[in-house]
Amino acid sequence: MSSSMNLNGLRSASQGEHRTELLSVRIGAQEFAMDIRSIREIRGWIASTHLPHAPSFIKGMINLRGTVLVVIDLAARLGLPSQEPSPASVVVVVEHGDKVAGLLVDAVCDIITVTDDMRQPIPETGNSTPREYIEGLIMMENRIVSIVAISALMPDTAVQALLEAA
Repeated sequence: MSSSMNLNGLRSASQGEHRTELLSVRIGAQEFAMDIRSIREIRGWIASTHLPHAPSFIKGMINLRGTVLVVIDLAARLGLPSQEPSPASVVVVVEHGDKVAGLLVDAVCDIITVTDDMRQPIPETGNSTPREYIEGLIMMENRIVSIVAISALMPDTAVQALLEAA
C-alpha cells in the first residue's frame, strides 16, 4: 500500500494528506478551478483571428511566440452564456499531453490548495455531459467551485486539422 492511502479516515502525522493546487478562475458569477500542473502561462486578452468553420466555442487563434494557439471560450464550452472579451479578460494557456490551448475566462481569482476531503462528487443529473467537463466539486465557505477536466476541453482532431490548414 502506498503511504498516501487513507485507511478509514485515519492518518498518521508523517503521512499527511494528499493536496492538489488548483487555479481558480471566474466566468460571470461562477468560479471554476483547474489543476495548476496543466497551466503553462496566464496572459491578458489580445484580439484573436477568426478560425473559419470552427465550432462556436472556439473564439479564434492567437500568435503565442511564433506558435498558433487556439483560444477556447470556456463559458461557451461549458454551456454558459458567452460574453464578449473585455480588456480585463484573461487567457489561461493549458496543456494536456501534446495539446495546448488557451482558455478565455473573465478573471483569474486565486490559487487554492485542495485536499481529497474537500472534493465532492458531481450530483446526478440524468445526463453524462456535466461529468465529461467537470471532474468534481469543492465546497469552500459559502460557495461551490467546479473542477474542470482539462482533457475534455482540449481541441479535438477536427479543430487541430483546421488550425494546421490555417
